[in-house]
Amino acid sequence: MTRPPLTTPVPQRGRRRRAAASAALAAITAVLAAVGLLGTATLVATPAHAASLVQVSSFGSNPGQLGMYLYVPDNVAARAPVLVVAHYCTGSAQAMFTGHQFDELANRYGYIAIYPQANRPGQCFDVSSSQALTHGGASDPTSIANMVTYVQSRFSTDPSRVFVTGVSSGAMTTQVLLATYPDVFAAGAAFAGVPATCFSTSSPPPGSSNQAPWNSQCAQGQISRTGQQWGDLARAAYPGYSGPRPRVQLWHGTQDTTLAYANHGEAIKQWTNVLGVSATPASTVVNGSVTRTRYGGTGDQAPVEAYSYANTGHNLPVDAASAIHFFGLDGPAPTPTATPTPTPTPTPTPTPNPTGTPSTSPSPTPTATPSPTPTTTVPSGCRVAYQVNAWNTGFTANVTVTNAGSTTINGWSLRFTLPSGQTITQVWSSTLSASGQAVTLTNAPWNGTLPPGGTVQLGFNANHTGSTAPPASFALNGVTCG
Repeated sequence: MTRPPLTTPVPQRGRRRRAAASAALAAITAVLAAVGLLGTATLVATPAHAASLVQVSSFGSNPGQLGMYLYVPDNVAARAPVLVVAHYCTGSAQAMFTGHQFDELANRYGYIAIYPQANRPGQCFDVSSSQALTHGGASDPTSIANMVTYVQSRFSTDPSRVFVTGVSSGAMTTQVLLATYPDVFAAGAAFAGVPATCFSTSSPPPGSSNQAPWNSQCAQGQISRTGQQWGDLARAAYPGYSGPRPRVQLWHGTQDTTLAYANHGEAIKQWTNVLGVSATPASTVVNGSVTRTRYGGTGDQAPVEAYSYANTGHNLPVDAASAIHFFGLDGPAPTPTATPTPTPTPTPTPTPNPTGTPSTSPSPTPTATPSPTPTTTVPSGCRVAYQVNAWNTGFTANVTVTNAGSTTINGWSLRFTLPSGQTITQVWSSTLSASGQAVTLTNAPWNGTLPPGGTVQLGFNANHTGSTAPPASFALNGVTCG
């Protein structure tokens, strides 16, 4: 059967890159040299993004013959987390780099991003062969795990904060990596994939020139197993492993005809079983056409989190900010997170209440921590970039908001009026309030703070009746943006 193409879910977005490419490349090269990366590998700047994305020509054992591309932000964190970003079939490392926001979020949060590139006809990763589905097997997952090891040997990284995400073929690879290398990855986010091992086939060896094998039965959602059966298959990918298992975030469109939506439910069965939690949602939230369920917990980093996009096909939005939030990369490392345990010290502050009752009533200075109530912080300047990818009845809008002022914004609302005939159907990285054509997008819980010069990226899908024109103007917390 002819394999349908796996295309990217969300069009590439244009983004401003540094003007002086050669100077920026020199800066990156200096950073890499400082940590000993140069001299052990040849670094080749890719033509389109020489300032940012660097190719590593040799990173050790590479049984899948993959390409490796590396993005190291200028403000790389001490003990930096590491994120693997895997592309879709027919895609590339550069396409993932330019098409999605993971590198821009790396600039903000200081993690290092690895972009593997498949190297076979069709540009799909191997998620089918027995070698791909075995820890230490001679195929793509082992090559990717070795990329992580390579980065860890040359940078100061946190081995407990390694994550993987991917789209379509990359989403399938994400789930395979969580099964084959649970000792490497702490969590994964899979956008439009299938359960680990679902694509298993008796196939030619991964080193052959053939395309990565295609499993039509799995793609069409015809494979149904119990949670125990799926869990056993994932555990069998690394026999004898008894350590902690990575958390999983799953995304899928209900009208996906390339990798059927039934695979979403099968993946939930698999990972709730692997993580030993109930397959009954601990919480369910419906926001327009998006339904989020959490399993094994109700917090932002529950063991399993799943998003269903109603009336959406294989080209679903890739909400990078939500994936990063699920990983915890937009917050402090786990060890500093233990410092919030001193926040119970505000509870002792009431004990001074008896002491100098009036003097300790300034313990409402903790109440000043609702300084986030500057949800009404008025920016002294703001910019909005608005980009649209349209089809005959709808479009996707990617919106970038920049704080062009000199003070931090704590809490934001972006207001605008949609041209006649346009209706928003779903949003991401924000919450929606609309009255007719008047729209307000308000920050999500994790992206409400905008430092001077900082940006936030959000977006929405909309229907239209002929016009995809942009709104005439935007206002951030009441201030008109340029």
